[in-house]
Amino acid sequence: MNHSFHSADRATHLKIVVVALVAGIVVAGFGIAARTNADYSQTAQSTPVIKAGKPVAVTSAARSEIR
Repeated sequence: MNHSFHSADRATHLKIVVVALVAGIVVAGFGIAARTNADYSQTAQSTPVIKAGKPVAVTSAARSEIR
């Protein structure tokens, strides 16, 4: 039994790499399978256009300022 990663032999290093690779594939597969199949594309009919209104000046003074 190796208590240090530095003193481990080649087979132990290979086991660690294989376990990490399999775990990464499982996590990636779970993430791909868990996503929704919602359509996020934006078209002219589904998304209304929002136009900007008049500019507003916000100040800390009590009087209003006209530019």
